[in-house]
Amino acid sequence: MAQHRPRVALILGGQSSEHQISCLTAAGVAKAIDTERFEVHGIGISPSGIWHRIDLPQIAALQKVGRQLPELDQTLPRASLLREPEGVELVTRDGDRLLNRVRLDVALVLLHGPYGEDGTIQGQLEMLGLPYVGSGVAASAIGMDKHLMKVSLAAAGLPVGPYETILPTQWQRDREQVCQRINNRLEYPVFVKPARGGSSVGIGRVAEPAGLAAAIDEAVRWDPKVVVEQGFVGAREIECAVLGPNGQDDTAVRTSRPGEIVVHTETAFYDFDAKYLPTEGQVELRIPADLDPETEQTVQQLAGKCFAALGCEGLARVDYFVTPTGEVVVNEVNTMPGFTELSMFPSLWQVSGLDYPALITDLLEQALHRPNTVVR
Repeated sequence: MAQHRPRVALILGGQSSEHQISCLTAAGVAKAIDTERFEVHGIGISPSGIWHRIDLPQIAALQKVGRQLPELDQTLPRASLLREPEGVELVTRDGDRLLNRVRLDVALVLLHGPYGEDGTIQGQLEMLGLPYVGSGVAASAIGMDKHLMKVSLAAAGLPVGPYETILPTQWQRDREQVCQRINNRLEYPVFVKPARGGSSVGIGRVAEPAGLAAAIDEAVRWDPKVVVEQGFVGAREIECAVLGPNGQDDTAVRTSRPGEIVVHTETAFYDFDAKYLPTEGQVELRIPADLDPETEQTVQQLAGKCFAALGCEGLARVDYFVTPTGEVVVNEVNTMPGFTELSMFPSLWQVSGLDYPALITDLLEQALHRPNTVVR
C-alpha cells in the first residue's frame, strides 16, 4: 500500500489585531505549498475565536484589494480538533454531528500576535499531541514579550539597546513618575511599543518628551504592558532569517544572507502602513543588504545565538540596528515572521538558495521529525 501524503493543518486568521496579516501570509503559503508532497486542510480562526473549515483555493483567494486587507469568511463550516487513540482528527461540526473526519500529521500555524504566536496555541497542540511548525510554548511566549525577550537576550550576553518597561500598575499609579524615569534614562527619539504585539500595531515614534504620555496611552490600548526603546539615529535596519537543523545535521541552525529595510519618509519609521499598505516608493527592501563581510558575518552569528538563547525551533527572524559607527544591536526576535511571497523572511531565503515552496517543505519536514517535548 502506498504511504499517504502527510496531512497538514494550515491554521490562519486568529483573534489578534494581526488577523488580516495572517490571512495574507496563509494565502502566500497556500499558493506555494507542494500539494504533491502534502495534503493540506485549512483551519480558519475568526476574530472572535471561532474555528472554521476552509479549503486551499479559498485560502489562496485571501488577497489585498486596494487598501482593503482580507478577513476570514465567518459563514464557513465550523471545525474542531479531536484527540483520538489513533491520533488527532480535524472534523466539521454540523449541529451535534461530526463530519468529514481527517487524521492529521502536522500543523502549520500561520497566526501572528496573541493567541497564535505567544505559546497559547502551541500549548493546545502539545496537549493534543500534534506536531507543529515553529517554536514551542516557552520560546514563543518569551519571543512575543519584548520585555522578557530582551531580558533573555541580555542574560545570554547579546547586545540589546537601552529600554524601559512600564508595568500596568506603574502607569495607573503614577504617570508622571513613569515619564520622568524614561526621560532620565533614555535619549530621544524613543519608540513606544505594546510589549506583546506585532506588525507595528500600537507603536509610536516619539521625538520629544511632550509626546510621550499620549504614545504610552496608545500602546496601552493594545497591551497593558509597554516597552519604551531608545531610537538609534542614523542606524540601518537589518534583518536575518534563521532555520532550524534540516535533519542532515542534528545541531547546526542555518542563517540567511541579511536584508535591509529602507523607509523613505521623514521619520523613517517602518509602521503598519509602511509594511502592508505602502505608497509607491515609500519602502525599499534591499535583499541582500550591502554590508561589509565582517558586519554580515556578525549579523549571521548573532542570529544563531539569539535563536539558541530563546530556545527557538523551526524558524525565526532576527532584527537589528547597525549604527553609523558599525555597532550591531539586536532589536527583536520574531518567532513567526511574515510569510507572504514578498515578505522579508522568504525573500532572504530566496537569495540564500532556498525558494518559497522548498522553504515551506523544509519547515514541515523539521516539524514531522521533531521529537515529542514530553517524555512519557
